[in-house]
Amino acid sequence: MDMQATNKMKVEVWSDIMCPFCYIGKRNYESALGQFADRDRVEIVWKSFQLDPSIPEKTEEENVFRYLAQRKGISYEQSVQMHQGVVQTAKNAGLEYNFDKAVVANSFKAHRMIQLAKTKGLGDQAEERLFSAYFTEGKNFGNPEVLTALGKEIGLTEADVQEALTNETYAQKVKEDIQEAGRLGVNGVPFFVFDRKYAISGAQPPAAFLQALQQSFAEWLK
Repeated sequence: MDMQATNKMKVEVWSDIMCPFCYIGKRNYESALGQFADRDRVEIVWKSFQLDPSIPEKTEEENVFRYLAQRKGISYEQSVQMHQGVVQTAKNAGLEYNFDKAVVANSFKAHRMIQLAKTKGLGDQAEERLFSAYFTEGKNFGNPEVLTALGKEIGLTEADVQEALTNETYAQKVKEDIQEAGRLGVNGVPFFVFDRKYAISGAQPPAAFLQALQQSFAEWLK
């Protein structure tokens, strides 16, 4: 690890790219970071998490409303209504969610690509591109061809994405993050950990993130 990286306070974030509140949490954190004077001395580290690992690796394109209705045991209409509330929360954070286009897919392959992107300093770019692809553009990130195209957009090569999807090292990294979340007692995401001292669970308002940044950074400097 280079000296510049070690001279930054770490903010670790357990997240799943099919989690609507994770993208909202990312935006609210970024809003807080924009107000934080020492933002250049803070490093974000994305950690893998799967809300629903039981989704088949290869599946027919599943409608988000139907998926949540079945998972929660509610009616299709109730599911649509629940999603409408999330759309408004996302809009308040400056995001456009198009759940009518979203395709439910197992996120494991996407997490493998994020793990490789992290080794090239592109973790944040990978998270952002995959969130946007899922929630706004309705792209199926369970499809390796789609993942390859998205990877190329952030600066990865086709060979990089192939490596991420075939080298077990990256699968192991995903599993290790998930296991670590279990040891920390994380059972929902997003989950933000500031310098391994303070935690914020959920898509809290920017003010909450700013307070956590200020408090943890002041102690990190000591």
